[in-house]
Amino acid sequence: MTSRFSSSSSSRMRPLAAAMLCGAVLLGALSSAHAAVNPPIYMTHGVEYMSGGIGSDEAQLMETVSPRWPATFEFAVKDHNSADFAAGVHVTVRDSSGTKLLDNVVSGGPFMVARLEPGTYEVEARIGSQTLKQSLTVPTGASAKAIFEWPAGTDMASAGTRTVQ
Repeated sequence: MTSRFSSSSSSRMRPLAAAMLCGAVLLGALSSAHAAVNPPIYMTHGVEYMSGGIGSDEAQLMETVSPRWPATFEFAVKDHNSADFAAGVHVTVRDSSGTKLLDNVVSGGPFMVARLEPGTYEVEARIGSQTLKQSLTVPTGASAKAIFEWPAGTDMASAGTRTVQ
């Protein structure tokens, strides 16, 4: 049986095949590295939530997915000139009857998103001994956002921070 390709054309195709294989391996490695940025999704009391935003790639991801989740929470410590995005914030969400849906879950970054049903909720966010509370109304078919900003000098001993200008 004779080959359709001469040995010279076969030898010319080897570098092309090797380059394609290297490109596929590199693409796979980059995809895996990018996938590692995605924070995990957790579930408690039937409510899915995700938190993150440490590092620019993860922060960009959280900002991109935020409109697709019914509720978004942002955490920061602010003074007049800058803000420290806060991580390690303890979050509790209660429905209108007072039932805890998220019970003292800890944020893995300055952003947290949750799949809350339409309705009104009370959200508590705590850094150290300082707790902030807000009411949040999640409309049908849309998303809602609550921003928690602690004043400069807030005890950050039990939370992580990242400064932004």
